[in-house]
Amino acid sequence: MVGERVRTRDNRLMRTILNVIWLVLAGFWLALGYVFAGIVCCVLIVTIPFGIASFRIAGYALWPFGRTVVDKPTAGAWSVVGNVIWFIVAGIWLAIAHVITSIPLFLSIIGIPLGIANLKMIPISLLPLGKDIVSTRAASAPYGYPQAPYGQQPYPQQPYPQQPYGPGTPPAPPA
Repeated sequence: MVGERVRTRDNRLMRTILNVIWLVLAGFWLALGYVFAGIVCCVLIVTIPFGIASFRIAGYALWPFGRTVVDKPTAGAWSVVGNVIWFIVAGIWLAIAHVITSIPLFLSIIGIPLGIANLKMIPISLLPLGKDIVSTRAASAPYGYPQAPYGQQPYPQQPYPQQPYGPGTPPAPPA
């Protein structure tokens, strides 16, 4: 139990350090590209869903460590059509930006994990619709399982043990 808490704290510290380095070296500029694409998409009324997706990815591009991309179970045929349009309009350009920013990151020892993370973002930059950005903890949990912040229970703890209420059995007093 104690070892698990220490490991969790160390993981959070490492993610924060990597995210800060990422923000300075590549994240700010990539997020700026996604925000620009989102603004252009929102100006054109028909492409507002693409703009919303672009803003979601901009947040992911700012702070990627500790989060991952999963398939949205409710995505339908319209997300496929939208992804084809997105690929032509903005996806290919954003993917090229990821490749260009990953090359200098791979030139240093510290930048190698950042370059790998940069390349892992290419699939969502190409096909963002039908995807969700979630915490890595939520991605590893069973589908539909509620998530809570670290160190908290997803369900409130009962103040007293639950007892079956039979005929004539008074309920347990509250704590």
